[in-house]
Amino acid sequence: MPDSTLSSPRPRFSDPDWTADGEPRARVELKALRTLWFNTGTLCNLACAHCYIESTPKNDALVYLRHDEVRTYLDEIADAGLPTEEIGLTGGEPFMNPDILAIMEDVLERGFRLLVLTNAMTPMWHRRAGLLALRERFGDRLTLRVSVDHFRRTRHEEERGPRSWAPMLRGLKWLCEQGFAVHVAGRTRWGEDEDALRAGFATLFAEHGITVDAQDPHALVLFPEMDPAAAVPEITTACWEKLGVSPDDMMCASARMVVKRKGAAHAVVLACTLLAYDPRFELGRTLAEATRTVRLNHPHCAKFCVLGGGSCSA
Repeated sequence: MPDSTLSSPRPRFSDPDWTADGEPRARVELKALRTLWFNTGTLCNLACAHCYIESTPKNDALVYLRHDEVRTYLDEIADAGLPTEEIGLTGGEPFMNPDILAIMEDVLERGFRLLVLTNAMTPMWHRRAGLLALRERFGDRLTLRVSVDHFRRTRHEEERGPRSWAPMLRGLKWLCEQGFAVHVAGRTRWGEDEDALRAGFATLFAEHGITVDAQDPHALVLFPEMDPAAAVPEITTACWEKLGVSPDDMMCASARMVVKRKGAAHAVVLACTLLAYDPRFELGRTLAEATRTVRLNHPHCAKFCVLGGGSCSA
């Protein structure tokens, strides 16, 4: 335990093993790699007001992953016999990555379920022919999760910017009309009751023929907010029992994310999708190296996962 005689208190979330109050910090073991995420690059056609990963049309801090780099990790899963069931592709906007269709095809040909996060705008719209070919071959093993921050246009555009609603809605409707498996991701940043949010989305979906069940928490995911300025409690080992949650239910107990940093010679594996810029959560170059214990030493661990019950996986 750290020296309690130190005159100045430790900053919160600063020590990997102890909270600022001197309590043992909660940690999570990787039980099985069920989901592997690839961040295909942080470049995006939008600059949202509260982007989880700070994506913009100029932010290339995480560069485009190439197909051969993704293939290396898919090969490692096969060679090691890992129990991975799902591959997730996120960004940025994944459909801006030049290799995106080749990556998707490779993932699906290997028998994985594939979840692609998209804003369903112009970059996706230009890939319609390729998407239709993949849907024809692989059916519902391909799911696209479309970001619709709110069921009201004004609030969606408050987050995504002016003129972002109509192209999103066009893309979302097209996916449903063409028979794709579609999920929607909304946000809770406006503080509304969940039942009211789901009712509002249900009305929107019915008006536009969008085949998403707003009452299904997997089909319509409502993500908790992660305000970096908000006071968030640190999670201790005692919190699991107090909160009635299990470390095995945390995202980092079953998932990892691969990224490639600008200027880096190789990709690396991170603890989760939310902590792309914090070097404390970089676990190694290979999936084997990334089996290490994750210490919940970040406000997002508390706000999004433990207290918010959030998960990026399908």
